[in-house]
Amino acid sequence: MTDASATGLLVLHAVRLKGFGDEVAVAARFGLEVDVAAELLLDLQAYGWVAWSEFAGSGGWSLTETGRAENARQLAAELDQVGGRPAIQQAYSDFLPLNGRLQRACTDWQLRPTASDPLAFNDHTDLDWDQQVIDELGALSDSLKKISAGICGVLGRFDGYDHRFATALERVRAGDGSWVDKSGADSCHTVWFELHEDLIATLGLTRGTH
Repeated sequence: MTDASATGLLVLHAVRLKGFGDEVAVAARFGLEVDVAAELLLDLQAYGWVAWSEFAGSGGWSLTETGRAENARQLAAELDQVGGRPAIQQAYSDFLPLNGRLQRACTDWQLRPTASDPLAFNDHTDLDWDQQVIDELGALSDSLKKISAGICGVLGRFDGYDHRFATALERVRAGDGSWVDKSGADSCHTVWFELHEDLIATLGLTRGTH
């Protein structure tokens, strides 16, 4: 049965997934009203779970250490409540080998080794090379749809990763290669990285240890 996560959990979890973002970005992550997210963020700040900071003229919310611990506690409780741990663990096992392929694809998009320089920058003049990367991203998109179908049936807050990835890929196919790995936007790499963080957060794991 699909679980409808509590709004407070979604706001706190959105801060973790975004890493750093204002109330508009936090609200947008799970399709919440901005004023609702803004009010909850102030409540979370009062609990000491999130903090506001500003850098170079822009501000955003981020988790505190106690906030990260609270996020982990809420996610674990939610997962146990819906009895979804086996399904999410299976999804993560299916995801891990794909993760290596995604990382390789992004590297191949950035670099095109030559005989004299194994770290040569990819100037995207070799259309066959780039097409191989795009084809691989397409295969990963298909696999992501299968994973998403399973986990969205357990926790509805996982909904959208496959669509966001596919949307970025369509922009790449339309000629804007920046959507492979651009930061600060829903690029293929950004969406994939966020899903990875969501899975390990939900299972209470640490990135890089599995």
